[in-house]
Amino acid sequence: MVFVVISLLHMQFTGWAVRYLGLPGGVYGIYSILILAFCSVIAAIGLVTVIIFRKHYYSILRIAILFEIIYLLFLFFSRINPFVYLSDPNNENLLKVFMYGIGLAILFIMYLIHLVYSKIILSQKTNIDQ
Repeated sequence: MVFVVISLLHMQFTGWAVRYLGLPGGVYGIYSILILAFCSVIAAIGLVTVIIFRKHYYSILRIAILFEIIYLLFLFFSRINPFVYLSDPNNENLLKVFMYGIGLAILFIMYLIHLVYSKIILSQKTNIDQ
């Protein structure tokens, strides 16, 4: 479930970034769908990893970190270089910077969800113990 949520967040945030930057339709118009396909592959790899190493991935945060590490590695090996924007500042290169930023923002969102979830579980546990 965590993989699905993260994949959908990546797709939505990328769609917003493309719209915000005012990039033309065509390739950039379906960019969020390509990101969803890209994240689906990452989710499959992550799911296999979680199944194999079940004892190590027991929290939302660990699963989110695994997903984002794989995501950032895929971006790196796909030659999406965010530093190109420094030499050629245009909206297409700014989207590359946003791709990395979106990954970090989603990791932070998942961290906040993890904190809220932990507080809820902890409060339920203390109510049961009393």
